[in-house]
Amino acid sequence: MKVTICVGSTCHLLGSRTVVERFKALVEEHQLQDRVELSGKFCMGKCGEGVCVTIDDVTHIIQKEEAEEFFNREILAKAV
Repeated sequence: MKVTICVGSTCHLLGSRTVVERFKALVEEHQLQDRVELSGKFCMGKCGEGVCVTIDDVTHIIQKEEAEEFFNREILAKAV
């Protein structure tokens, strides 16, 4: 599963760094290193709506406070 988090300037201001750090910690915690590939990308075209996250080319918009809930629902549930 490929997970890409926008690290462009607007998403950065909206907390993409927090999302990246939380996702990295959760991937390690759940030992998903061999099933989840995390990467970053500049500007995904949804500036200002929230932090853009794509999972296998499907774009989601999340708030940094939702990172763990989103991970559990959209990544962990599908990677196990």
